[in-house]
Amino acid sequence: MPFNALGLAPELLQALKPKSYPAPTPVQSESIPPVLEGRDVLVSAPTGSGKTAAYALPLLQRWISASLAHLDTPHTRARASPQALILLPTRELAVQVGQTFRSLAVHLPKACKITVVFGGVSINPQMMGLRGGCDILVATPGRLLDLMAHNAVQLQGLESLVLDEADRLLDLGFQDELSQILAVLPARRQTLFFSATLPESVLTLSQTLLNKPVRVDVMPQAPQPSVIMQRAILVDRTQRTQLLKHLMTHEGWRQVLVFAATQHACDMVATKLRNAGISAEPFHGQLSQGKRSQVLADFKAGRLKVVLSTDLASRGIDIQNLPCVVNFDLPRSAVDYTHRIGRTGRAGQAGDALSFVSPSTQAHWHLIEKRHAVQLKLEVLPGFEPTEPVPVADPTGGVKGLRPSKKDKLRRSF
Repeated sequence: MPFNALGLAPELLQALKPKSYPAPTPVQSESIPPVLEGRDVLVSAPTGSGKTAAYALPLLQRWISASLAHLDTPHTRARASPQALILLPTRELAVQVGQTFRSLAVHLPKACKITVVFGGVSINPQMMGLRGGCDILVATPGRLLDLMAHNAVQLQGLESLVLDEADRLLDLGFQDELSQILAVLPARRQTLFFSATLPESVLTLSQTLLNKPVRVDVMPQAPQPSVIMQRAILVDRTQRTQLLKHLMTHEGWRQVLVFAATQHACDMVATKLRNAGISAEPFHGQLSQGKRSQVLADFKAGRLKVVLSTDLASRGIDIQNLPCVVNFDLPRSAVDYTHRIGRTGRAGQAGDALSFVSPSTQAHWHLIEKRHAVQLKLEVLPGFEPTEPVPVADPTGGVKGLRPSKKDKLRRSF
């Protein structure tokens, strides 16, 4: 089905460049019609499947219809209350989604004011940017609450709400903020849930907020895209940095995104790589917004060879033609593993995903394999044979990842 069969305006079709949008993806084909009709939707689709355009296109179409209906009135400025609000968990995702909206709105008959707000930078320019209102607001929850407290944004006239990366928004740290925002939104509105996974928390909230939603589930039967070649290497924890440098030389990677468990680990490994003459930078929440933006820009432009990141970069960040992802530390959950390796092998291109497994994390690695119904041979590379002993299994259930969970700490207190 081509885009012109979905009922989109010619101005939107003109913005769909064939190289980026050759044809609707499954999530776009199934989501755009019900969103155009004003219905609620609950969408589950893998990373890189085109979820942003699946809601951006119909929301811009609905804005066109609303603006044409008011052409005969003198009120032509942006709305005091945005027509649509898109909530995202990170600054980088907010910027990325804002860029997508602006690229799709470039040929609209009149200017659509698209405003992106996020924390980590001064609030004053964002308050100035919201003077006179806006049409579409892309925001992280914390900064949106700050702007609401300053009376810089009104949401009483909101018509459409999008929760993008809905599962992440419901993680610890976002639940309270999300509840405060939902409490001030109009009861009569369109609500759209988009996520790569639909855990129980998302399904429970959807039953409360969505009104007879259209369910769109385009998750592939196989947990991982076939274009991603997955490998697991058994190595001592103390040898992982040396192994990373060895692989970069012998595998010929031009770029690699490396995931570590902590901000400190990102800083330390990046420093060691730079000392070895490899251009590398950390990427995590403690960095300023300017530094984070610069790291991403340099990485996308090919000026950086390695980025060491926490799970901050595991959701929605689109780095075109990224050849490789390395799990320096294993993720705490199988779901996070999916998001991490999904940064490579995008848009049908091949990619490599390597995981470093130490003797102490073998049990957790096998859990990840079980959850994804895969079994990878644990490779041992010459010169990096592990010598660390395998720990005795914890009869209380053990620790899922590198850091004890609340349940683990509670068990130990008895």
